Order: sequence, then C-alpha cells, then structure tokens
Amino acid sequence: MNTLQSGSDVFFVLIGAILVFAMHAGFAFLEVGTVRKKNQVNALVKIITDFAVSTMVYFFIGYTVAYGVSFLSSAKDISGAGLGFEANGFTLVKFFFLLTFAAAVPAIISGGIAERAKFNPQLIASAIFVGLIYPSFEGMVWGSRLGFQDMMTDIFGAPFHDFAGSIVVHAMGGWLALGAVVMLGARKGHYRPNGAVVGIPPSNIPFLALGSWILCIGWFGFNVMSAQAVSSASGLVAVNSLLAMVGGLLSASVVGRNDPGFVHNGALAGLVAVCAGSDIMHPIGAMVTGIIAGAIFVKAFLFVQNRLRIDDVLGVWPLHGLCGLWGGIAAGIFGLESLWGIGGVSFLSQVVGSVFGASIGGVFGFVVYGVLKKIVGIRLNAEDEFLGADLAIHKISAYPEDDYGRQ
Repeated sequence: MNTLQSGSDVFFVLIGAILVFAMHAGFAFLEVGTVRKKNQVNALVKIITDFAVSTMVYFFIGYTVAYGVSFLSSAKDISGAGLGFEANGFTLVKFFFLLTFAAAVPAIISGGIAERAKFNPQLIASAIFVGLIYPSFEGMVWGSRLGFQDMMTDIFGAPFHDFAGSIVVHAMGGWLALGAVVMLGARKGHYRPNGAVVGIPPSNIPFLALGSWILCIGWFGFNVMSAQAVSSASGLVAVNSLLAMVGGLLSASVVGRNDPGFVHNGALAGLVAVCAGSDIMHPIGAMVTGIIAGAIFVKAFLFVQNRLRIDDVLGVWPLHGLCGLWGGIAAGIFGLESLWGIGGVSFLSQVVGSVFGASIGGVFGFVVYGVLKKIVGIRLNAEDEFLGADLAIHKISAYPEDDYGRQ
C-alpha cells in the first residue's frame, strides 16, 4: 500500500508539473498576441530559453537554496534510496513541479520588457532570479529557511499562508518586472515627446486569447496539484479557482468596457489572486477575490500606462505584482472562519508576509537590472528596436515568406 500511495503521488505531481509546464506556452502566446509582428519570434524564443536556463540553475543551485536538497548523488540515492529523498523518485518529480513555478518568474518578466530588451542580459537576470532570489523567499515560505514561518507564528499567531504562490511566484515576478520596465524605459513611439499616450495596439487578438485559455486550463494544475499528494487533493481548490477566474473575467469586462485584452487578462487576474487562499476560502470569498482583482488590473494598467508613463507591455506589474499582493492579503480576509473560510490564518500575518515578498521583488528588480544596465546594457539600440527583435536578434521573422515577397 505504501508503494501504491508513493507511486500515485509521483503520478499526481507529475501531471501537475506537465500542466504548469504547458502554461509557459500560454505565457508565450499571450505575449505573441500583444506585441507587434516584428517581435513575435523573440517572444517565443525568450519564454522557452528562459525555461531552459531556469531548469539548469534551479537543478544545480535554486532547489538546494530553497530546501537544502542537492541532486549531486547517485541515481539510486536521489530516486529514493538516499537520506532525504522520497521513494519512487518523488523528490525528483517534486523538483520538476516546483521548477515550473520558478520558471514562471522570468516568463512573467518577459511580458513587461517585450519589444526592446536585449536577449542575453535577460538570460543572466533570469539565472540570478531563479538561482538565488526566488528560491530564497520560496524556502522561507514553503520550506523552513531562516525560521521565517516560526517567527510569523510567534508574532501574529499563524504562519504566512500562500498555498499556490500569489506572493511567492506572482507578486515576486511582477515586482521584479517593475524594476526591469522602469530601467528599460518606454518603447519608441509609445508616448509623444509631450507625454501624450500614442499606444501600440496588440498585433493578434486570437493569439492573445489562446495564451489566456492555455494559462487558465493549466492553472488548475498550478493550484490543485500544489497539494503535492493525492490524499491532500481538494475539490475546494478547484472550485475556488474556477469562481475567482470567472469573477476576474466578468469584472474586467465591465470595468474595461469589453476590451478583449482586459477580458482575457481579467481571468488571469482572478487566478493570480486566488492562489494564496484557494485551499481555505469559501467559493463566494474566492469569487469576490477574483472580482476585486479584475478591477485592480484594469484600473492599475490604465494608471501605469497613462499617468505614471511606465510602458509595461503586458501589464505584468498590475496583473501579477498588484493582484498577487491583493491575493496574499485576501487569504487573510476570506480565509477567516467568520467569513466561512477554513481558518488558521491571521490577517496581520498575511499583510506583513505579502508586503515583505513584494518588497524583496521590488528591491532586487531595480538592483539586478540597474547593475546589468550599467555593465552590459539591457536595451536594444534604436536601429535594432525599429527593425524588431525578430530580425535584429534571431535573423528571421514570424512570417519569412512575407519578407521574401517584399524583397
């Protein structure tokens, strides 16, 4: 029976890893549909190459930083025979699952820096984030690093609760991205010299919608499989994710006046926000969390673009940074027993933990991109940006037959 249980858990988490891995295609097509045609190849290559770099650094460095486990032992040991490794290679498949979360951080950042960022400096930033910064906070929240959760419990009466990563993954990625987009500056032509917004419309709404659909489907692996055991899987997480998703979608549709970009990203806003408390909220609380997140995304996106003049192409700071921050706090509201939640959370613990995680992302986003900007540069030159990242970096466009016809 123990062997059957262990094997079932391996399969359960493996399916979750595959679903979250598939979400990276969603990130890619969401970006492909938003950027101009001359930058679509770059979007596709960035996401998959970032995933490869993330895999390497998380395997050799990041997972060890987070959980103190190294895979530099024999295959027999790491598949279950060695001390600290679970049977049937469960530790290995857990690494795969958590890797897909870690790799989501550079995938999130990619959408904010689109159309004007250099390729190789971004890979360096991804390696730093996934190898050191992200797993340090991950280990504090989901592991036992630095006694963080014990401290939160001692001070606030409950640990910081982030079941599936509203703060650990999304707020971290969104706030890291803020440093990147500010350091890069706006795309050429997005604003007039007097500051008026010209705007650059999405190139392909069907691709944008496809990206959102893929992300929405994969998200049920992201949230439900965060239980990491068949015996802990909960239908509550699935239904909460569903209601938060549709709540965010409908809210963004109303507030955003049926704009397709807001509609499809509104669903993601709800899912980002519900991650933290999806295992402890009542479905009505999850729905309200999603509704508020959808409104936050639309209003914050417009404020960032029009008032702050920050050219965040896919709105990743509003979507992941701010909605993720809201989700961490919402878990301390709608997770309370007085609001039909399961309980075991503290509002103050959620506020402090959420702000702390966002602050780490914000500080290191500016530090890492500031250093890279000074040493190697992070932005394409004006000629390459005008030509487009596809031809400037990859030497081929998304539609090479059209290029040949024009020649």
